[in-house]
Amino acid sequence: MTIRDIPLRTLAGSPTTLGELAGGQTLLIVNVASKCGLTPQYAGLVELHQRYGPRGFSVIGMPCNQFMGQEPGSAEEIQEFCSTTYGVDFPLLEKADVNGPDRHPLYAALTETPDADGEAGDIQWNFEKFLVSREGEVVARFRPRTTPEDPAVVSAIENAL
Repeated sequence: MTIRDIPLRTLAGSPTTLGELAGGQTLLIVNVASKCGLTPQYAGLVELHQRYGPRGFSVIGMPCNQFMGQEPGSAEEIQEFCSTTYGVDFPLLEKADVNGPDRHPLYAALTETPDADGEAGDIQWNFEKFLVSREGEVVARFRPRTTPEDPAVVSAIENAL
């Protein structure tokens, strides 16, 4: 089983996998939250999704409420906020834990990848980003304060495409 085969649920609750959601695209998987100081990163994520989508790229967001309760809403509230506030047009998954004993299996796999400083392990905060190649390999990890517009993120995406 690869990362693309891990069972997931869409924000609407339908069963899926990364393979079903995005086929063989290059992916940027991000744990997101609506009430965080980093929430404006949604705008950059939407821009990346739109700019690189035609070249086989997709952002995938997984809401998480583990960091100071910054994603308290229901699936409907999250969808409404994302679409009306930021025009989010990329797939959103069901809210899940990214750390701890109830960590989603997707994040169990993702957190094995080290960041640029060589550190793997727990997610530090909302908006941590993982770049996954078309082959399903995690090729880069960017910590929360690294914005979607950061040259390191853009360069990694372009190299993966």
